[in-house]
Amino acid sequence: MKLQNDLLIRAAKGEPVERTPVWLMRQAGRILPEYRAVRNQLSGFIELAKTPERAAEVTIQPVDILGVDAAIIFSDILVVPEAMGLPYEMIEKKGPFFPQTISTDADFKKLKKADVASDLGYVTEAIRLVKKELNGRVPLIGFAGAPWTIFCYMVEGHGSKTFSKARRMLYQDPMMADQLLQLITDSTIDYLKAQVAAGADIVQVFDSWAGILPPEQYKRYSLSSIQQICDAITEVPVTVFAKGAFSARQDMRHLNCETIGLDWCMDIQNSRRLIGENKTLQGNLDPCALYASDAEIEKATQHMLDQFGQSRHIANLGHGVYPDTKPEKVKVFINTVKAYSADLRAKAQV
Repeated sequence: MKLQNDLLIRAAKGEPVERTPVWLMRQAGRILPEYRAVRNQLSGFIELAKTPERAAEVTIQPVDILGVDAAIIFSDILVVPEAMGLPYEMIEKKGPFFPQTISTDADFKKLKKADVASDLGYVTEAIRLVKKELNGRVPLIGFAGAPWTIFCYMVEGHGSKTFSKARRMLYQDPMMADQLLQLITDSTIDYLKAQVAAGADIVQVFDSWAGILPPEQYKRYSLSSIQQICDAITEVPVTVFAKGAFSARQDMRHLNCETIGLDWCMDIQNSRRLIGENKTLQGNLDPCALYASDAEIEKATQHMLDQFGQSRHIANLGHGVYPDTKPEKVKVFINTVKAYSADLRAKAQV
């Protein structure tokens, strides 16, 4: 099906665009009253993610309400470890929790490579439903967590400032760490390929905990897995978003992906120099900027666009939109990107 709005795909591939495409990480979520109305009818986040019809509904909401240039499938990165045999719970106001974790060889042997068809079919079904409902209006983004980030949760059992248990394994049992990361990587590749087969037009890999590893360990234990994923996904463009991976930006120029996401602490021009001209950059407004006045949001957004200039760019925040952000403020950001970037391109062509 031909896309009516293919700005995101063209921008990812480095093709000419009339304006900068824009979407937001976590756009399908708590900022929208319409999302909360759907979720309140169910037992919680996990049931919503596992109910394809409802997951499809909240995936499409930001397209209709906010006017973003892409939908991103409503799901969670932790569906992969669950499919591998490690179930999790989502604790309100605390985040994910794994009753069992991986710390011994016996724990590892209980895991399996995820069977996407039987264990994650609810995600691919939601993708098919979204594609049908969107009817080509905008692209659909599929996603998965980077193996290192998934590893962190499987070993630690919950969110952490340091993930010291996960990092300890890298020193005490690097062989088990390698085996676990490879099993996650193999499962993730199958999962993303299934998303593409179901209709995802582009996929993103989220490495939320990239910033807690020192440079050499990041290359070995995270970037190598991401490289395998990028090499395996050849059917659609791939975006890599590694929060806090300052030391890896120059290495990322060699990844077989189209787009690199920047967090809000990464200097745009320095990142462009390190990553090079052959990748599209995505980001990277500070999510807290959306708490400002409308005028300040416009000013900050315009400054961000000026920094990216006419180079390959997809506008986004430097992380997920915060849950107490007002939808009206998000619309100011989106509308400013659309109007200002179109004006910049028109002036550049004069």
